Amino acid sequence: MVNPPGKDDLPTPVPQDQVAVVGALAEPTRRALYEQVVEADDWVSRDQVADTAGLPRATAAHHLDRLVEAGLLEVTYRRLTDRTGPGAGRPAKLYRRAARDVVVTLPPRDYELAGELLARAVLRARAGKLDVLAAVHREAAAEGKHFAEEMRRRCSGDGEAGPDARRDVVVEVLAEHGYEPVVDGGSVLLRNCPFHRLSARHRELVCGMNVELLKSAVNAFGDTGLSARLDPREGYCCVTLSPG
Repeated sequence: MVNPPGKDDLPTPVPQDQVAVVGALAEPTRRALYEQVVEADDWVSRDQVADTAGLPRATAAHHLDRLVEAGLLEVTYRRLTDRTGPGAGRPAKLYRRAARDVVVTLPPRDYELAGELLARAVLRARAGKLDVLAAVHREAAAEGKHFAEEMRRRCSGDGEAGPDARRDVVVEVLAEHGYEPVVDGGSVLLRNCPFHRLSARHRELVCGMNVELLKSAVNAFGDTGLSARLDPREGYCCVTLSPG
């Protein structure tokens, strides 16, 4: 069983990159080592992994560290004996499965965000006796302001960024959220909908949520010359950012 983490067991946070996840697990030896660490269900050392897999320690260490870089494993350092002081040696580097969820979807989807917004909307509607759809729009607008905060952080230190630079920031942030934006003349088209499957089944609810989220983000960020509007077209997200 996994021991409760103490102050010496704090994992090293590692940024997750979905492409890195795919690449890390594509290599057969690395995937086998990942499965071995998962089955151990506790912190394991390089030596333990190497011995079990029948690999040289350096080879096992290389693959384990690649799994850490991909965000699939987390790391801590701990002495494996009770010896202390001079001669006790350095703490061992230990690995276990990362606590975070790892989900890879191509094209990118974010059903977790959709579920969070819808759940919060139900609670808001219940507490305030609101119409559920109105509550969904309010929660989406609140989330859009978080997007705007991300955009403002990208502009910090740049002085008074002009509309073109601010539009570039909008495109950058929306790309990171899986919208796959592309500039088309003065408009920004979104080639991917992070809520695609939900929007196909519940178009009015989900597309309404999506447009409120993006409208709030663009308006709260400000000075882009863009506005979000519903603009369903084949092969694109239902929302377009247009001049005006």
